[in-house]
Amino acid sequence: MWRGRWRTAGGALVRVVLVWAVSTLTMLALAGILPDFRLQSGDGDSITQIGLTAAWGAGAFGLLSALVWPVLVRALLLVPALVLGLLVFFLNGSLLLIALGLSPAGRGEAAPETAVVVAAVMSAVASATSTALAVRDDDAYRRRLYRLADRRRRRQRRAGAPGADESAPGLVFLQLDGVGYQTLRRAVGDGLMPAVAGWLDAGHRIAPWRTDWSSQTGASQLGILHGSTFDVPAFRWYEKETGEVVVCNRPTSAAELQRRAVRRTCDGGLLTLDGASRGNLFSGGADQLALVLSVSARRGRANRSRAGYFAYFSDPANAVRTALSFVAEAAREISQSLRARIRGDRPRVARGGLYPLIRAFATVVERDVVVAAVIGDMLAGRAAVYADLVAYDEVAHHSGPHGPDADQVLARLDRSLALIARVAEHAPRAYRIVLLSDHGQSPGETFLGRYGLTLKDLVRAGCGLPVSRRAGRTPSGAEARAAVLAALHRPVEEGEEAHPGPGSDPVVLASGNLGLISFPGVPGRASRAWIERTHPALLATLVNHPGIGFVLVDGVVLGPGGAQARLDVPGEAEELLAPYGPGAAAAVRRTDTFPHVADVMVNSAYDPRTGEVHAFEEQIGSHGGLGGEQGQPFLMWPADLSDPGGGLVGAEAVHGVLRRWLREADGPQVPVQDRGPQVAVQDLGPQVAVQDPGPQVPVQDPRPEAPVLDPRPEVPVQDPRPQAPVQDPRPAAALDGILPSAGDPVPDETR
Repeated sequence: MWRGRWRTAGGALVRVVLVWAVSTLTMLALAGILPDFRLQSGDGDSITQIGLTAAWGAGAFGLLSALVWPVLVRALLLVPALVLGLLVFFLNGSLLLIALGLSPAGRGEAAPETAVVVAAVMSAVASATSTALAVRDDDAYRRRLYRLADRRRRRQRRAGAPGADESAPGLVFLQLDGVGYQTLRRAVGDGLMPAVAGWLDAGHRIAPWRTDWSSQTGASQLGILHGSTFDVPAFRWYEKETGEVVVCNRPTSAAELQRRAVRRTCDGGLLTLDGASRGNLFSGGADQLALVLSVSARRGRANRSRAGYFAYFSDPANAVRTALSFVAEAAREISQSLRARIRGDRPRVARGGLYPLIRAFATVVERDVVVAAVIGDMLAGRAAVYADLVAYDEVAHHSGPHGPDADQVLARLDRSLALIARVAEHAPRAYRIVLLSDHGQSPGETFLGRYGLTLKDLVRAGCGLPVSRRAGRTPSGAEARAAVLAALHRPVEEGEEAHPGPGSDPVVLASGNLGLISFPGVPGRASRAWIERTHPALLATLVNHPGIGFVLVDGVVLGPGGAQARLDVPGEAEELLAPYGPGAAAAVRRTDTFPHVADVMVNSAYDPRTGEVHAFEEQIGSHGGLGGEQGQPFLMWPADLSDPGGGLVGAEAVHGVLRRWLREADGPQVPVQDRGPQVAVQDLGPQVAVQDPGPQVPVQDPRPEAPVLDPRPEVPVQDPRPQAPVQDPRPAAALDGILPSAGDPVPDETR
């Protein structure tokens, strides 16, 4: 404890000395520039005497500013704001003249109007220097966020904004994107995450859960926040009825997926009442949004997603802290990439171009804005907050999930978690912090790096189509790239990827180590018989390639060496897919029922000894399919919440647990309605006809029903507040977050 206090005091002393030195240099520079400001006598002085005079003047001015200025401001509180603003300059100039007059030799001299200019410049330089030196000081950062949040809370109270019931504890859900269960355990055991280790020692519990076949943020977060992962077969897939590619991190696609989930569940989401969504793909029904991709496609006042940036960077101290950290992170990535190239590390992917800036955005800008928003939510007393921290996922894709680069990101994430926990101690209500992840990461060399061709090349060869002699790269689908585009007001990526050209050539898409092959000319799902008749060598080319683990086509799983298993025959798929872990067959069987499952689904090979897979994208740490740690995220909760139960399967089950915890906290009573087809979904905005793009057939979920039960007695939950129609206070604005060919506006499902 004493060592920490001495370290803190020593750091403060170093900052004071450095600010003093910079102020001295600034005074010397101004004395050389301004004709009515001098630091030497008429007879001339040595450089040493001039420097001592400048140091004395700068020190005296800083001391007077620290001691006298607060007293003057308190004495002048009754002065009108405009007059006080003008007085600031003259009072600063007066303090400078007093400081120069205190010089023992009396060498300092300035005209009154010049003193005002010198004082203003020195104050600005000293403030900027102090801010820059406090970039790595979390305590100083936390104090600034306290002040900003306190001002915001006072404005809300003056405006009469309704507040939450602060007697009940709130819940903060922090998603560590891409951090698997084993990865977190390793990081805690190696001492990389002392804050998380402290929570576990204090009583937090942790358990793994299992994703669906589509082990990626789009499916998992849609299930966690909106309770449905139905018909999300991958990170990107082709929909034949519209001729478009749906990509989970494209804003228009995210808005459409959220609309479909709301229609299917007949509910706005996990955060419907007094909730906040920060840095997520979907809103979860929250009214308080920042960096939410599903609303970033909107134009004008209807888009509140980027408001988080403006709120954060409106404070110059935050801007300086984040800007310097951004530059440092970009330089760190360039240095790490060069060292990896010099060492000859394998596997390795290209990390040049704009990637250092994209990584810096994900690991610094997005992290700082999201953390500041969460802190503001806690200090405002919101009942439920869900935030996604994407830093680890972005770095692990390009540097690998296990290694010094990823470890450094985990350590910095732990500092952010510790900061949030310290702020929670000063919030107006108690908070329970829940950590979770949406998927893990599996290492391995890319399919292109190992075999010299892409999955698209292999498919075209199997179909007898010409293949380019130079293998092209499959672009990475990391979430950070879409967040950068949304922040730059360029949220929609159009082109060939979004609208494949007409023709009979197959559409081949990649989602980590999961590949999807669709034949646009075939309505509905192509049968195995049609594929074998039209492209007789395709399936054999795929299943006999060493980089392919198995293929799903027309309800049949095909494996190497002629192995096959029908999904409707009990036990066959379980035996064939046993190397991929428990639940693999059930996950494949469920995906096979989706209306938009691809004609051919391809999962890469998986080595159970090393845990390696081969991504069809340019990622050496990947997720999206089956195999390894990518399908085993974690859930970590405080001991005073009920146990979620063993064997959680799917993000929908996690959603059920989080809903129960919200009820236990007597927080927002999330309405649960009948999910039958007769329930109409209404939006408080314009009435929009909702069309289901898939075929109108009942789809059964093959997974066994395993609802999470609350061990307490079943008591109807009543909302004590009077039941009144809820009015949306936001102005009606044009909503243009749509899939281009659908033509349906996507409402903001926040109620």
